[in-house]
Amino acid sequence: MSISPSPAVPDAEEASVPPVRKQVSVPVPAERAFEIFAGHPLGWWPSDHKLVPGQRVRIEFEKWPGGRWYEVDADAVIADWGRVLVWEPPVRIALSWRIDGRWRPIDDDDKASEIVVTFTPDGPDRSIVELSHEKLHKHGEWAVSIRAALDGPSPGDTLAKFATLVDQVLAGAVAP
Repeated sequence: MSISPSPAVPDAEEASVPPVRKQVSVPVPAERAFEIFAGHPLGWWPSDHKLVPGQRVRIEFEKWPGGRWYEVDADAVIADWGRVLVWEPPVRIALSWRIDGRWRPIDDDDKASEIVVTFTPDGPDRSIVELSHEKLHKHGEWAVSIRAALDGPSPGDTLAKFATLVDQVLAGAVAP
């Protein structure tokens, strides 16, 4: 299910700011990796990446195309990160990423880039999880600086935290 499929071939503007892709291998099947990712976002989302003013206590995905993904702080303040564009368990999640060049929320998907997370089997008990920041050109004048901030060694903070979370779930330290 999707509400905004990505074009197969990027246009010139999109190609001017290439996607940033990171990946990590985790010791669970793709179905389980998807469940952990979708069910425990507080466990993998970097704590310093937040839009709410107070201490973040929850991150939620509305698990359907057009649904929101948002965070909630201890004072019940809610901040939207964007919309769910694709929800295809256990294969893919695509989200609009509604931030501006100063890392503040915006409410316009026409100016939002996309985050695409794929879950690919890598044998019977492993999977490759890839997180891709796409359509960064939509951030306009901030596109190059946002890309530079995201680009770095793989797997990056988010997927490194996700791999640790998978290990914690397997060890029984986090409820499945």
